[in-house]
Amino acid sequence: MSPRLRPQPPRPAPARFTTFDGRQLAYMVAGAGPDVLLLHGFASDHYGNWVRPGVVDALVAAHRRVIAYDARGHGQSDKPHEVDAYGDRAMVRDAQSLLDFLGVAAVDVVGYSMGAIVSSRLVPHEPRARSLVLGGIGGRIATGRSTESRARTAAALEARAAHTGARPLDRAFRRFAERSNNDLQALGAVQRAAMGGTPEELQAIRVPTLVVAGEHDRLAGSPHELAAQIPGAQAVVIPGNHLSAVGPAFTQAIVGFLARVSPA
Repeated sequence: MSPRLRPQPPRPAPARFTTFDGRQLAYMVAGAGPDVLLLHGFASDHYGNWVRPGVVDALVAAHRRVIAYDARGHGQSDKPHEVDAYGDRAMVRDAQSLLDFLGVAAVDVVGYSMGAIVSSRLVPHEPRARSLVLGGIGGRIATGRSTESRARTAAALEARAAHTGARPLDRAFRRFAERSNNDLQALGAVQRAAMGGTPEELQAIRVPTLVVAGEHDRLAGSPHELAAQIPGAQAVVIPGNHLSAVGPAFTQAIVGFLARVSPA
């Protein structure tokens, strides 16, 4: 999941591109300068995770070209209901397809929650990546959620109505997904697909890396534990929980880190 949404004026219509398997994904590009790719959290989209909180504007003001898109199953991108549509590293391959489509030669990668998990799997195999920011995740990424746990979350999302027997975490996922007008069947398929990386992939990250999580983020786990598994990574704790941490402190952490390791 990603930050709590706030009322805003109508959003502009995004552009669309065709990804590796023929599906259409929505994306936006803003600003000029070194490229930054933003990957949003589960049940959010590029607008709610990055535009509304001001992250895109801050990066553009820092002389960056920002590339953000709606992951498959989310936002204004295609929303397949088949679990297989999200397997076989599909979200990693979507990110690479967008970089190919835009002719990107080098890129800083920033992800939040689900987007950070995808980013951690993308960067070890993506020679164009020059730095990495992992937001809203921590030490739990190395073990990942069990197949059973993900299946229970999927069942709560796919149910005809919310049920009181669901775990608090699953009820929270569903409430957030419903508030954001998501396709719950598509999100259920995302949960059923295995998306987590491996400790070996974390150790294979060879670019400057920042791990950021809210001090009250119980879903992420410790950012320090995750940073310890990535060579040379730094960890920062900011105010907030999993939904509220994407705010000024998070934005400042991203802009400041990129200014140090990937100057515009």
